[in-house]
Amino acid sequence: MEIYSSVISFFQDGGVFMYPIVIVFALGAAIAIERWVYLTRATLTSKSLWKQVVPYLRAGKFNEAVSMTSKSKAAVATVLGYGLKRSATANRRDDIEKAMEESLMEVMPRLEKRTHYLATFANIATLLGLLGTIIGLIRAFTAVSGANPAEKADLLSASISVAMNTTAFGLMVAIPLLLLHTLLQTKTTELMDSLEMASVKFLNTVFDVRGAKQQPAQGKPA
Repeated sequence: MEIYSSVISFFQDGGVFMYPIVIVFALGAAIAIERWVYLTRATLTSKSLWKQVVPYLRAGKFNEAVSMTSKSKAAVATVLGYGLKRSATANRRDDIEKAMEESLMEVMPRLEKRTHYLATFANIATLLGLLGTIIGLIRAFTAVSGANPAEKADLLSASISVAMNTTAFGLMVAIPLLLLHTLLQTKTTELMDSLEMASVKFLNTVFDVRGAKQQPAQGKPA
């Protein structure tokens, strides 16, 4: 109960700038939760689809692989879909690789969507805290200027401690948002790396299958 009272007192002493900082934190937390759920789901669905598609690729059943990727919304489905469609008409590895790089460029904005807002919100929370403190100090010095000289020191110290609440609260919001931003960026980078790895494995598998099919054909007598 004492902790709850201390939190309420701390918030009330901070002034009106505490409310926009709370709004910034709520928006940042909502984005962080949504991005975490999206990236976690994207990672799991991509891994699951990749495990299902690999046997078809190794068996040379590209039509079945195309059918499977076209039905999925996973990030790896987009990458493999581009590669499979291009491999049906192109024989050079570079052509297929360029198509898959294009697909990665299409997928990347979806994975990074809204994550950069967290760093922006962290900066806004810090600046709002500083602005609240500065305005609080201006009011404190203005109020103290007309006070009794014997009471000025006590009034000024009390006013400054209240004004600093907004800076403290701004930093309390900014630090977790920056940590969440870094965490989500790391998760996004790991997912992008896994998609790039999947594209390389796809290319190797496709050309291994093509090479295996061409060898018996070349070995037959004319």
